[in-house]
Amino acid sequence: MLRALDIRDMLIIDRLELTFQPGLNALTGETGAGKSILLDSLGFVLGWRGRAELVRQGAAQGEVVAEFELPEGHPALAILTEAGLPGGSELILRRVNTAEGRKTAWVNDRRCSGEVLRALSETLVELHGQHDDRGLLNPRGHRGMLDAYAGAEPQLAAVRAAWTEMARARKALAETEAAVAAVRSEEEFLRHSVAELDKLDPQPGEDAELDARRRMMQGAERIRDDVARAFALLGGDGAEGAMADAVRWLEGVADRAEGQLDEPIAALGRALIELGEAQDGVTACLEALDFNPAELEQTEERLFAIRALARKHDVAPDDLSGYADTLRARLGQLEAGDADLADRRVAVQAAQATYNAAAEALSALRREAAGRLDAAVMAELAPLKMERAVFQTQITPADPGPEGQDAVAFTVATNPGAPSGPLNKIASGGELSRFLLALKVCLSGDDSTRTMIFDEIDRGVGGATADAVGRRLAALAQGGQVLVVTHSPQVAARAAHHWRVQKHVTDGQTLSTVLPLSEPDRIDEIARMVSGDVITDEARAAARSLLQA
Repeated sequence: MLRALDIRDMLIIDRLELTFQPGLNALTGETGAGKSILLDSLGFVLGWRGRAELVRQGAAQGEVVAEFELPEGHPALAILTEAGLPGGSELILRRVNTAEGRKTAWVNDRRCSGEVLRALSETLVELHGQHDDRGLLNPRGHRGMLDAYAGAEPQLAAVRAAWTEMARARKALAETEAAVAAVRSEEEFLRHSVAELDKLDPQPGEDAELDARRRMMQGAERIRDDVARAFALLGGDGAEGAMADAVRWLEGVADRAEGQLDEPIAALGRALIELGEAQDGVTACLEALDFNPAELEQTEERLFAIRALARKHDVAPDDLSGYADTLRARLGQLEAGDADLADRRVAVQAAQATYNAAAEALSALRREAAGRLDAAVMAELAPLKMERAVFQTQITPADPGPEGQDAVAFTVATNPGAPSGPLNKIASGGELSRFLLALKVCLSGDDSTRTMIFDEIDRGVGGATADAVGRRLAALAQGGQVLVVTHSPQVAARAAHHWRVQKHVTDGQTLSTVLPLSEPDRIDEIARMVSGDVITDEARAAARSLLQA
């Protein structure tokens, strides 16, 4: 609820402080007194787009402060939390406009953007009037209004969930199709590469083993002769024979050497054992160096084949075996692709069927609610002297989406047999106002979280019709807050709180001010609205009658 509005140096207002109340608040005054400036100023602090030049002539800047009271759970609190702004039961909006056109805004003393202001305004205020393109006259909001009237939130939730699941299933199908298509595009390469790798069958570590074997065979011819000569010197005709003869000669005289040859003989024995081990190692080396030249050719061919495949696939030789497994897995995707695609298509069909059923259930609820809404609006139009008009909620097919597959538009025909069309295209000023009021009465429900503003919605009507308008505005204000800018004494008389907007000239400057009216002042103001400039006793009597009705 709007608690207070503080305006400084805006258009023809130098300083104005207003305190609003729950219920129906009426703003009256002569044409040109500045009533629309109040709405311009409120729209400015709410971030709405309006007049380009708002700062009062001669002032450095204009400023508007609006104070709102927020009940627990108000939608504005969620917007404040998302924007990282402080919340609470009190919301203070402040916006400044310099003479050069720079605009700065604060929410609860924290800087914020115009986008945040506009998001907050959607939860704080509803403006209804002939030039309102944000509310009932905007066809883009009609479907949401009908859904709220129908209580369609459970059906909407089901449609949204089904749409999300269908989008997920379609995405999964598209990804599978893309993956299979990618594999198919390289199927020939994969099959050739796997066959080539399987035929060669490279093993981890084989490259190093083949390289060492190759280098050994390449050097075998250069070292084998030296190794063979060394082996001959170690054998019976060489070191082994000489050492054996030495041991035999020493053992023959050891008993006469009084033990001095025992240690040398033992050392020679140990040396013969070590010599035997050396002979075994040299023998093994000679056997290893004894190779078939064809083996070198085979080793080189396999080594070069492994390295060529590694370069071809840009992997290390030891990784070829794992790379082959990767290629086989991609081929497996191709083989399993048809089965996966079939499963994905079945899932899409099932999700589509679920969405269709949920969307049709929502459409049926909308059609039923549309009939009830049409009847309710028509019942409201009769007291507003529009019993011959026809209101119709048109539901037409639309592209499927998370909100269903219906387009909703409120249309009217002002006379039987006349073509119907959009509200703001068919109805005249007074008719449009009454259509909007009737529609709002039917759509209001229990929503009292927003302040409703009606800008001269009673234009072009009077007498009993104006009285019916006033009664409906008062009914809308019960439990909430309604602000009405009016020229109708019947509407003003229904208000719980009444302000008069008036102009005066000070030091050559035209200024506008707003005065709260006491009960006697209300009588005079309503009498002025009845009779004009000259307030007669008859006009005052008529005013009292309206206030007591």
